[in-house]
Amino acid sequence: MAASLGPAGVGGAGPSGFAFDSGLEIKTRSVEQTLLPLVSQITTLINHKDNTKKSDKTLQAIQRVGQAVNLAVGRFVKVGEAIANENWDLKEEINIACIEAKQAGETIAALTDVSSLNHPESDGQITIFTDKTGVIKAARLLLSSVTKVLLLADRVVIKQIITSRNKVLATMERLEKVNSFQEFVQIFSQFGNEMVEFAHLTGDRQNDLKDEKKKAKMAAARAVLEKCTMMLLTASKTCLRHPNCESAHKNKEGVFDRMKVALDKVIEIVTDCKPSGETDISSVSIFTGIKEFKMNIEALRENLYFQSKENLSVTLEVILERTEDFTDSAYTSHEHRERILELSTQARLELQQLLSVWIQSQSKKTKSIAEELELTVLKISHSLNELKKELHRTATQLAADLLKSHADHVVLKALKLTGVEGNLEGLAEYACKLSEQKEQLVEVCRLLRHISGTEPLEITCVHAEETFQVTGQQIISAAETLTLHPSSKIAKENLDVFCEAWESQIGDMSTLLREINDVFEGRRGEKYGYLSLPKPMNNANPKSLKSDKPDSEEQAKIAKLGLKLGLLTSDANCEIKKWEDQENEIVRNGRNMSSMAYSLYLFTRGEGPLRTSQDLIHQLEVFAEEGLKLASSVQVFSKQLKDDDKLMLLLEINKLIPFCHQLQTVTKTPLQNQVFLKVDKCITKTRSVMAILVQLLSLCYKLLKKLQLENNRWVSVTNKDSVDGKT
Repeated sequence: MAASLGPAGVGGAGPSGFAFDSGLEIKTRSVEQTLLPLVSQITTLINHKDNTKKSDKTLQAIQRVGQAVNLAVGRFVKVGEAIANENWDLKEEINIACIEAKQAGETIAALTDVSSLNHPESDGQITIFTDKTGVIKAARLLLSSVTKVLLLADRVVIKQIITSRNKVLATMERLEKVNSFQEFVQIFSQFGNEMVEFAHLTGDRQNDLKDEKKKAKMAAARAVLEKCTMMLLTASKTCLRHPNCESAHKNKEGVFDRMKVALDKVIEIVTDCKPSGETDISSVSIFTGIKEFKMNIEALRENLYFQSKENLSVTLEVILERTEDFTDSAYTSHEHRERILELSTQARLELQQLLSVWIQSQSKKTKSIAEELELTVLKISHSLNELKKELHRTATQLAADLLKSHADHVVLKALKLTGVEGNLEGLAEYACKLSEQKEQLVEVCRLLRHISGTEPLEITCVHAEETFQVTGQQIISAAETLTLHPSSKIAKENLDVFCEAWESQIGDMSTLLREINDVFEGRRGEKYGYLSLPKPMNNANPKSLKSDKPDSEEQAKIAKLGLKLGLLTSDANCEIKKWEDQENEIVRNGRNMSSMAYSLYLFTRGEGPLRTSQDLIHQLEVFAEEGLKLASSVQVFSKQLKDDDKLMLLLEINKLIPFCHQLQTVTKTPLQNQVFLKVDKCITKTRSVMAILVQLLSLCYKLLKKLQLENNRWVSVTNKDSVDGKT
């Protein structure tokens, strides 16, 4: 059986395919899957009415439910025993819980054995009808034992993650001290395998987390580890090649330090323990403060003594103090700053009015006072809503302008050029410009956090801020190393890796901005996650599956292809937004293709709706069909154009159609133990199609505008001739 190329890379299957998950993860997930039907079936038994007519059909139905419960318990017990056999320190506790579950299942089966109840020989038989309390007791024992096993299994998973982290840290310490290239290659190979295992365990843990805040923190930590793994490789190689270069050592140390922090963050999340004195910065956002303040003043309608006036005044002042992040920012326009200050003053005045009416309402219980209180509550709520809108406009406009101005990455290109030229003066100039860019991006991330609207998005903003802060410094140190050693290929490769990380974060920030806008406007679209490293293939013959397991180069290639695909979807979305008619057939086809390509991009990062390689293949088939539909739509549009324009457009269509057909051919080719190669080809072809899509959307938009302009001129000339004729 061939391994599936799961969402995290190679050798892992999603929820529908356990073949290559680790044994414990299969078992614990199986426990959870058996728990839901158990709860449903037991509820059916307990809610069964005693006075229901005991027809043969009713009796058979009751017996079937009892048997189903017992069978599910049997499967559950096997899973529990398997977990116990692999974890001797918890074996006794798990086995006791399994014995209790088995006894409860057998009791339920016996009490629901009522198929012969209407026959005379069944007189005196104890059943659910004569001993309903027994069923309830058995059900409680069963659910208790299931819960106990789940909790014990959770402890095992946490222990596995901690053990895996410790192995990674130990190997990292060896990598930091290595002096020879040959030794580094051997240790890094081990490190890569350990990181894959750690990514696998933490990826499953992230999917299982119910707390969205924790899930976002885990995603951010795992994103750091994934990107830093490639950085660690090139930074370490650069240090080995240039051992006396201070900037190379500084660059490498930065990677190691960030990875250690991320590893610790993962352990904090899975163990639910924070270092002493650490505060949760996500709780200080302005939108969160406004939300809580509004809840407090609205509670006054029900209870006039719910709050003290001092508390309300202090709470509002804290919120308005935080708006200074906007008004003090050098990047906030004068108009936005003045409007924020005006709305802040208005909110203060309206709170004073509210407090005055509130004090009166405590002594005078009249209808007019109650109505006045309601009016003042509505007024201050309206003012705060207007303040939220203004802050949102300010932050999102700044972010959009900044992303647009940095889309071409001119400074990064200049740094690469000065590096290979060995131009130290140029390095100083462009390093300064990159530092300015970094400060701008960090500032905007702080503002976006205030208006993000949800805790997971706040955490994502903090992650983006930290990434720009750290990566900016690392790019400068990598560029300095290349400038000092302009002929060094490894130094050039190292700078490229850090620049790609920067570009990737710019792309992530664009997605983040879109999600913040969706939340603000009430559209809670698909949640976009972070990258995860490929999953290992456990319990399999390494030799027989060797072709399916990616080495570090294959892993990097998939990640790089995915990144470029993600950037192309952003380009396509930018082109789509230019069109005034969003229901145009070309736009609809392009939007559908961009959405599907984004799902493929997320697949390479271990997130999104696509869970297995089969999901990927099916999505690509639909994507190719949509590409052919786009070609047809563009051909219809081309009939309205003049010959030269029509020819230009048909040349682009003729590039698109063959790629779509090639993609269809690749998807229909059998896997034959070459999963990585197939996915590699698919993503490469998809990237080519998306590149053509971006060109087509841009060209069609320009030609449409040209056509509309010519039509308007013709109408204008016709109208003029008509007027002249009448004259």
